[in-house]
Amino acid sequence: MSHIAGFLAGLTGSMGLGGGFILIIYLSFFKDISQSAAGGINLLFFLPIAFVSSVIHFKNGLVEKSIIPVICIAGIAGAAAGVFLMSFLDEGLLRKLFACLLVFVGVKEMFHKSDKSVTA
Repeated sequence: MSHIAGFLAGLTGSMGLGGGFILIIYLSFFKDISQSAAGGINLLFFLPIAFVSSVIHFKNGLVEKSIIPVICIAGIAGAAAGVFLMSFLDEGLLRKLFACLLVFVGVKEMFHKSDKSVTA
């Protein structure tokens, strides 16, 4: 089961779909790992996938170079803020917030209109 979860997380993560949710759900519910530890493992798992995907997207000209500094600074600040807030939250509340986030993203995607002008 862990091989399947790792494969699916890597596959969806490398396609830019965010495979971390698969890994966090698997670790939290099937391996009984705390939500905060699962988030940390997810970050370690994410780094090599993000690097490889970034190199491929960069080589294919799919990266808008002018926004890289802004996104990096905002991402680092967001990650630091998340780790700081997580240290104050109860494990049960953290799981509920993560579940709400998954439901919100799922509902948003169900009603999201795709942009037909974008080509793959």
